[in-house]
Amino acid sequence: MISDFGQILLFLIVGMLLVGVVLGISSFLRVKNPNEEKLTTYESGEDPQGNANIQFTMRFYVVALVFVLFEVELLFIFPWSVVFGNSELIAQTNGLWGWFAMAEMSVFVLILIIGLAYAWGKGYLDWIVPPVPQIKVETPVPAQLYEQFNRKQEQYRVQKPKENE
Repeated sequence: MISDFGQILLFLIVGMLLVGVVLGISSFLRVKNPNEEKLTTYESGEDPQGNANIQFTMRFYVVALVFVLFEVELLFIFPWSVVFGNSELIAQTNGLWGWFAMAEMSVFVLILIIGLAYAWGKGYLDWIVPPVPQIKVETPVPAQLYEQFNRKQEQYRVQKPKENE
């Protein structure tokens, strides 16, 4: 007979084995076809341009927070509707329980809608791509050496497949 801790250990081992098997099968079956577009850096919905030390716009994070806020709202509404939709409680309170629940959730949703309208009105949800600042660096290395180095690096880039092939 396996103890309770033994069962937990068995579940953990089986879970790790299943994850390993699924990852192994997917790596064996997937198409391995890298190209220049797939190998480019992608972050925050913006293509990288210029120096890597620029800061991304905070609007991305604001939009993400608003999305999370409304997802949490949905997580509250579903259990609320189950608990407050209990017909026995509504019958015992002559319908006042349902009206109370409806008023409570209406206030909650109204506060969220006011917050969304405020953010929208202030323009926090507008997606504006900021201009990329060009940074000039003074260096003792001649520009021709940089160009030479970049030309040598071109041979290591992944070539785009031709459309006729």
